Amino acid sequence: MQDERDGMVTLFNMYKERRKFRMDTPDFSKEHIKPLFESKFIRVFDLQYAEGKHYYDATRRTADDLVAAKTTEEFKKMRADAVTCIVVLNIKDSEPKLLLSHEFRYPTGQFLLSPPAGLIDKEDADLITTATRELKEETGIVFGDSDTAKVISPLLFSTPGMTDESNALVLLSINRDTLPELNTDGAVGSECFNGFSLLTKEEARQILNRGTDSDGIYYSVYTWAALMYCVTSFDN
Repeated sequence: MQDERDGMVTLFNMYKERRKFRMDTPDFSKEHIKPLFESKFIRVFDLQYAEGKHYYDATRRTADDLVAAKTTEEFKKMRADAVTCIVVLNIKDSEPKLLLSHEFRYPTGQFLLSPPAGLIDKEDADLITTATRELKEETGIVFGDSDTAKVISPLLFSTPGMTDESNALVLLSINRDTLPELNTDGAVGSECFNGFSLLTKEEARQILNRGTDSDGIYYSVYTWAALMYCVTSFDN
């Protein structure tokens, strides 16, 4: 009993110490949020969080939907900006493989090893709708009755120090007798691809260990997540 009481006292003291170092939450009232740049797919806002103090936010959202200005309850209920798909090919008599493409990412100037991904449209009923559409556009695979889909994470931030952009992670398991034909015929706008990589668990582990693809090119945090899923979840 004494040990329990001592443990509770320790936890309480730790909580008090944490409170000592917690700063007041900055107040991003809407009158202190000013647009600096706007285009179809990206905007930049000045978030004035105190007198004479500013933070700059690159976002896909409009002023009335900025994450920074949401209440905690609104934050908990919001939808991600985009969906990233972890595509697993389960082909009869073959070990599972992770399907990634090599997509040109303009800010990096390189083709990056990438999972299929795309923005959520307003009319999309759910995350699975977005995921299966992006699967078709970027790989040519039509999601079928034998395939399964599962939301792994409804919303993740990749670089919250600079942007409020977020992605959901959706697992798409493609269960077929033969490998579907792969193509990028559905690519839209500026999307540019340079082939596919079908990775076994061991190949994914090697890429994780190197920190680059086979050509020495770095990859995104969402590719890292897909590789980690492959290494930790595929059957031995």
